Amino acid sequence: MPPKAKFTKDEILNTALSITEESGIDAVTARELGKRLGSSARPIFTVFESMDEIKHSVILKAKELYGKYVETGLKMQPAFKGVGIAYIRFAAEKPKLFQLLFMRASEEQKDVSAILPCIDDNYEKILKSVQEPYCLDSQTAERIYQHLWTYTHGIATMFATGLCNYTAKQIEERLTEVFKGLLLFEKGRNTDD
Repeated sequence: MPPKAKFTKDEILNTALSITEESGIDAVTARELGKRLGSSARPIFTVFESMDEIKHSVILKAKELYGKYVETGLKMQPAFKGVGIAYIRFAAEKPKLFQLLFMRASEEQKDVSAILPCIDDNYEKILKSVQEPYCLDSQTAERIYQHLWTYTHGIATMFATGLCNYTAKQIEERLTEVFKGLLLFEKGRNTDD
């Protein structure tokens, strides 16, 4: 009969998430988890098979938390700007989790059109928040989303790394200006065809 678990999966995972929020995913070690839980590392492995499993679970938990930010953003008006603001807010409030999800090297270089659906479970909802209110075809909406994500990711990265901060008003103004510029460009492109 296997030994009885001293800690629940949630206790271990929440501790691992706290460590990640404070110091990054590389700080999540069996020794550090044991120390934080007031135990040796051994009881951790009655619940999890390996540190890789724990780290993978932390990533899933971070994605879940990020998803809540996006859902809040989608309820704002306009929804697409709300998502951009939520993305930046996540970077500002949870910089280590933002770095974990959005600032890690990828094994393969991907085109931006391939990466967005991979990194964001809310991709389709976000795309619709651009397409439907502005009566855009799917290709135009996707191009605008890609440009805005690149811009928004830059601001979010500055927050996550502590490079600089903008006020909420500055963020809203910048996202609006870039969006309007892209919308005008795309509308002009369509009339030139």
